[in-house]
Amino acid sequence: MSGIHAKTIAADLSPLAYRRAVKFLSELDEDWALHIAAIGPCRHEAKPAREPYEALVRAIAYQQLHARAGDAILGRLLALYPGVSFPAPEQLLASDPELQRACGFSAEKLATIRRIAQATVEGLVPNLEEARRLPDTALIERLTSLRGVGRWTVEMFLIYSLERSDVLPVDDFGVREGYGRLKGLERAPTPRQMREIGEAWSPFRTVAAWYLWRLPSR
Repeated sequence: MSGIHAKTIAADLSPLAYRRAVKFLSELDEDWALHIAAIGPCRHEAKPAREPYEALVRAIAYQQLHARAGDAILGRLLALYPGVSFPAPEQLLASDPELQRACGFSAEKLATIRRIAQATVEGLVPNLEEARRLPDTALIERLTSLRGVGRWTVEMFLIYSLERSDVLPVDDFGVREGYGRLKGLERAPTPRQMREIGEAWSPFRTVAAWYLWRLPSR
């Protein structure tokens, strides 16, 4: 079986896959079982029809912001393009950067967003059909070659746009802190430690991350 085909099979977040994942994680140990029982069924919601370009622009817009602030900034950007649900990359590139900057983007965020649009026009950012055929590692390597697009951003794209079922974003503070709370640790694991720990959760690491994000803060 080819690597690409294997990854296509792994892109399964169907109700049956959720049930299998919950059963698997609940049987790991009592901590997982109690936490999952308290949270209930996994209700992860993806946006599988969203093109990679749009998904990446949205992810950058929300980076390091509360959801409400991200909503406001993105809403102002979209208001610059009446009549379309989301601007095409060519539209975004043809716009005055100062008008876009006035929406509330930092200079670096706006530069990254425009780089994503340019890379889409040039074919570096794949369309949705092509992205669905590429394995996780290939997409991460390809998209993180864009300055300002980090591994976490691509992993959010894998989880929320491509519905990949075995992604553990180890750089995500909420994932590491969640695991620390799950296990009563004094200190959350490092990204490297989290990656090693998470190997035991494959092929259901996306669902594991969803549950870790729902650990109550201390």
